[in-house]
Amino acid sequence: MRKSLFKWHSYLALVALIPILVVSITGSILVFKVEIDSVLRPHHMVVGANDNSLRTNLDELMQTITSTYPEYALAGWELFDDKSRSDTAYMIKKGTDTWFKLYIDQYSGELLSEPKHMEHYLTDWLLELHFAFLMHFNGTIVGVFVGLVMLFLGISGIVLYRGFWRKVFTLRLQAAKRILFSDIHKMVGIIASPIFILISFTGVYWNISIILHEVLEHGSDEAHVYMNQAYHSSDISFEAMRKDTANQINSYQPFYMAIPNEPEMDITFYGSVNTRNPFISQYASYVTYSRTDGSLVTAYDIRNASIWAVLDDSTRKLHFGYFAGIWSKAVWCIVGLAPVLLAITGMLMFLLRRSPKRRRTSRLIATKG
Repeated sequence: MRKSLFKWHSYLALVALIPILVVSITGSILVFKVEIDSVLRPHHMVVGANDNSLRTNLDELMQTITSTYPEYALAGWELFDDKSRSDTAYMIKKGTDTWFKLYIDQYSGELLSEPKHMEHYLTDWLLELHFAFLMHFNGTIVGVFVGLVMLFLGISGIVLYRGFWRKVFTLRLQAAKRILFSDIHKMVGIIASPIFILISFTGVYWNISIILHEVLEHGSDEAHVYMNQAYHSSDISFEAMRKDTANQINSYQPFYMAIPNEPEMDITFYGSVNTRNPFISQYASYVTYSRTDGSLVTAYDIRNASIWAVLDDSTRKLHFGYFAGIWSKAVWCIVGLAPVLLAITGMLMFLLRRSPKRRRTSRLIATKG
């Protein structure tokens, strides 16, 4: 049994080596996506507001974008009021299903960029590479397979080297190279495996959720309806709804506004609430308003939700590791790179195991010659 498990562990690691490395390296980089974007593109990400600065009316901000770029329809909006990070508007080019993003200073009303494709910027491209290997829906399916392989490698590694816990920090530096590489491989794998398994599981869960959503929501034979105009009434005020969200849920702060981009879709503000649970995301609670008259449809407070709903939301912070600030992000970044070292040591072990056989074969050929 152990021998068979070792073979599966080794061969699956070899088969999925490249995609695993892609996922691991991009994931470690994306842990610090916002920080990287702020350094590389401060003119997009950072605003020069002070403590007394107030947000510009949301309706005015939306009007600025739609009048400047009438060929696009607004479909989403990231909301920030920390005096440092800019808002992000998400748009769909009319007559298509292609999404774009644009940055805007929510305090001055200044447009900070032009509409750019969702994969235009470096970290956005890396995000698509991480989750779907730049193949969109088909890549999401591949991502599930890769994630399952990573999950199996993490679990099987614990089973294979479960006795290594007793000497997890022991490296036989004077031993043969194969033994030393084996010790490094086991040590890194055992230490990283709990977080590695968690990251793999949440990644698989996310991709499966995306696949199910696409199949259930868009898998029918009905012709796809492209957005050519706004699906909400022009008489409603998004600013009034944004302010009203605080009246619907105690301590609520909106972070993302979903604007109707399908005929039957209403307006939803996703946001955060004060909670002692560090794993609850900033999008866990939401308030939905009617697209026709702006009246309240529903208010959902994650603090009153089921355990399953809480666990479902927690996958966001658990996958990218930002539940404890910079420290947890640093740990997730380092552990995310563990497969790189595991791949190197694993390949060296594989080659060294085969080299004696090759040497024996060479000697036999030489004697026969």
